[in-house]
Amino acid sequence: MNRKKLQKLTDTLAKNCKHFNKFEVNCLIKLFYSLVGTVERQGLVIGLDRNAFRNILHVTFGMTDDMIMDRVFRGFDKDNDGCVNVLEWIHGLSLFLRGSLEEKMKYCFEVFDLNGDGFISKEEMFHMLKNSLLKQPSEEDPDEGIKDLVEITLKKMDHDHDGKLSFADYELAVREETLLLEAFGPCLPDPKSQMEFEAQVFKDPNEFNDM
Repeated sequence: MNRKKLQKLTDTLAKNCKHFNKFEVNCLIKLFYSLVGTVERQGLVIGLDRNAFRNILHVTFGMTDDMIMDRVFRGFDKDNDGCVNVLEWIHGLSLFLRGSLEEKMKYCFEVFDLNGDGFISKEEMFHMLKNSLLKQPSEEDPDEGIKDLVEITLKKMDHDHDGKLSFADYELAVREETLLLEAFGPCLPDPKSQMEFEAQVFKDPNEFNDM
């Protein structure tokens, strides 16, 4: 991508991005194109497909849970075309790395609401917790332990006692105890990998002044 095009894209994306400054947006665009490879294929969407994106989540942010990585991909891929384009990349990372608590709550809730019906059901909790917990070889029936955990979680978070979590339940619980933000699996970067990512990507602001 030539300098002029890059400058224009940076200006456009930085305007609508509240958590990154222009320099940071510029760095992220460069990173995006280096990840995608700069081949502009005629008529094809330029972007990161599910595998490339999951690879980034795994290698850069240490995520290992397939189901959660899949849901994070969907959270980024707003237009559902199977690719994260440069706009979705910037907006997604803005929330992923620096979102406010409100933004992160909405994002995590969407990740955990597997069927998109506006609730996190017992079944959904069970699936996610089953994936994220290590199996203990000694346990007779590990599923029993997970069912207990689902019940405990519901007791703690289900404020209106309807046997599932609405966003209002979830929000109340998280405001009381921020650790519950990722109650059903790690779908945000941990502080260490976030810092490492930012330190690596946002280098040398002087370079930006030459543009």
